[in-house]
Amino acid sequence: MNGKNPICSSELGTLWLTYQEKTLILRILEYFMEKADDQQALNIMGGLWQELNHFVIKIEDIFEQEGVVIPNGFTKEDVNLEAPKLYDNGFDIMFLRILKEISMGMYTLNMNMAYREDVMSIYQGLTTTTQKVYKLATHYLLNNGILTLPPKVTMPKSTEFIKSKNYLNGFRFFGENRALNDIEIGNLHHGIEINHIGMQLITGFAQCAKNKEVRQYFVKGKELAKKQIKTFEEILLESNVQFSASAGSTVTDSTIPPFSEKLMMFCIYLLNGFGLVGSSFGSIFSLRNDISMKTALIGKDIYVYANEGIKIMIKNGWMEEPPQMENRT
Repeated sequence: MNGKNPICSSELGTLWLTYQEKTLILRILEYFMEKADDQQALNIMGGLWQELNHFVIKIEDIFEQEGVVIPNGFTKEDVNLEAPKLYDNGFDIMFLRILKEISMGMYTLNMNMAYREDVMSIYQGLTTTTQKVYKLATHYLLNNGILTLPPKVTMPKSTEFIKSKNYLNGFRFFGENRALNDIEIGNLHHGIEINHIGMQLITGFAQCAKNKEVRQYFVKGKELAKKQIKTFEEILLESNVQFSASAGSTVTDSTIPPFSEKLMMFCIYLLNGFGLVGSSFGSIFSLRNDISMKTALIGKDIYVYANEGIKIMIKNGWMEEPPQMENRT
């Protein structure tokens, strides 16, 4: 396990995808830092930019050592620092926190497919950075009243075991469904929180997109986010669970794009992947069959929407091709 072993297919693939994601985040951070009017937020984003840029350079070094062409990723051409502020009221840190949620899951998978010491050290370092920034972002948002906590519940006084398969029932024609358990409440609240931010993000993207097909795609994504929020809120309300959406975070009236359409489309591509994982998690760990069914159907909608986005990116020459095996045929 040393840096001299040839890089294997899984490591090359994960490093390539990590390079795409990190260069995208660097461009987003550069725009948000340019428009930041809060010093604490600027410090969080600036610290993250420095650390991510360090790891991007390390990935480029590995590619050069292995004779691998450095991907295009996302460059200065994909961000317009002169564009007016598109988001306000803490959206920069709110979205940064979502990006760190995505990163934490990706690094776990990437580490599982790494064998070389230098590759594993990259994912170990990125994991440490991500967890640190996620905590800083969460504290910042809570202290500024931008992020709301999940619903409070009564504390259990004893341990219990499920005594009947009726616990799984969610579709009932007569009577009420059983009360939600805390795992289900947590998943539903998280789904609402993520989709509120996603809806604001994609509203801004739709507002400034110049390509008609891309703009329509973003509008469709906004409606999909609204549909998910409505579904999750209805389940909570039916169970008499109070909830509150994230405060603050608004979209301005600017129509000047701060990012290239290639970057905006790839950003939604990443969020779609995150949404698919989230819906799968909700389906598996929700023990009420009505919730499992609804989250599974949402997963189907996200998959169809994501596939449409991939076709648009390919059509416009925005989808960089990952490394692949030789065509032996």
